[in-house]
Amino acid sequence: MTISASQVKELREKTGLGLMDCKKALEEANGDINLAIEELRKTSGVKASKKSGRSAADGLIGILNNGKTAFMIEVNCETDFVARDESYINFTEETLKTYADNSEKPLEQLLEEGIEVNREKLVQKLGENIVVRRVAKTEDSAVTGSYLHSNNKIGCIVSLNGGTESLANDIAMHAAATDPMAVSPSDIPQEIVDKEREISKAQSEGSGKPPEIIEKMIEGKVSKFLSEVSLIEQDFVRDPNQKISKLLDDNGANILSFTRYEVGEGIEVEKVDFATEVMSQIEG
Repeated sequence: MTISASQVKELREKTGLGLMDCKKALEEANGDINLAIEELRKTSGVKASKKSGRSAADGLIGILNNGKTAFMIEVNCETDFVARDESYINFTEETLKTYADNSEKPLEQLLEEGIEVNREKLVQKLGENIVVRRVAKTEDSAVTGSYLHSNNKIGCIVSLNGGTESLANDIAMHAAATDPMAVSPSDIPQEIVDKEREISKAQSEGSGKPPEIIEKMIEGKVSKFLSEVSLIEQDFVRDPNQKISKLLDDNGANILSFTRYEVGEGIEVEKVDFATEVMSQIEG
């Protein structure tokens, strides 16, 4: 039986599902829209499960700052096209609000209590894997700052002891831009310091200089590395002549913690060639 474009359009408007899903459902239902809707409802969980194995490395960062606590979330999808979809944006905002209202609960529990049902519905509507990846919040009884980049792909929240909200927002903006590894050099894990020392040693040993000079070169490189990746040792992006540590001292503040999210960081993206991608869409 030939399925018309108008039938597919009608089913898509009724269900919010993808074109290929609607076309296939109508073919299996011999053009009966009510039967197609019934079958789609039965198979919706299966469809969502099938899509859950696909790489979701795009998406959005969301931040909600009520002046006392800042909450941050990362919700992933497969493409920037879906990340700009209004229903996807709404889901991210609603999930963030749910977390902010129930932040004492772990994410897994919040998923079980309703977020997962909404996630599966959105997977069905948009045809992509969607993952609520992680959440974070600032510390209690602290000066709170936050920064969300204009494309919603990078966000940062900061907790200060002392200072002002404006200062905390500046620190959050700086950390979002520079991606520091830790607050101070002493917070850098020893294995990372050892690895950097090993690299510096390999780079310096071929210089032909005396061992004591080489050792100083190594320590100098390690010290420079620690300064570059430590938040308080970095030059403030708005005033490169002033270090973050000086900015904090001038305002009687210190950093308790910061969390920076960048969409998709650390996710291994599945490589799919164009022909395979087309076939996967056709096969649903």
